[in-house]
Amino acid sequence: MNTKISTLLVITILCLFVVSCKKEPGPGGNSSIYGKVLVKDYNSTFTVLEQTYYGPDIWVFIIYGNDRDYGDKVRTGPGGIYEFKYLRPGTYHVYAFSKDSTLQTIAPLPVIKDVDVAKKNNDVEVPDIEIFN
Repeated sequence: MNTKISTLLVITILCLFVVSCKKEPGPGGNSSIYGKVLVKDYNSTFTVLEQTYYGPDIWVFIIYGNDRDYGDKVRTGPGGIYEFKYLRPGTYHVYAFSKDSTLQTIAPLPVIKDVDVAKKNNDVEVPDIEIFN
């Protein structure tokens, strides 16, 4: 085999290896995403705001990249704080469920925040997820 073909073959194999080793968003890194869930309690007709607080024990979900379903979930702590640890760089979708303030449905609706983790060892704070209760 001639030297040019051998060199080209080696370069092609190395390029394929590097591309195939690219890690998708998800667990296994050293970054984190964190934030708070702000609860707005209204009366039954959503005409009077009764109280606002950071909600404890609320499920928060995360979707890794373009996955179709959530990859993990955590409950908020006493101050409404949640955190997803050990993430790789990439795009994530974080959400919690809320009552429908338009009263069009009784089914809970997701309130979604899109989050980009730009680099390794990066802690990203998400703006408050505001839900109605």
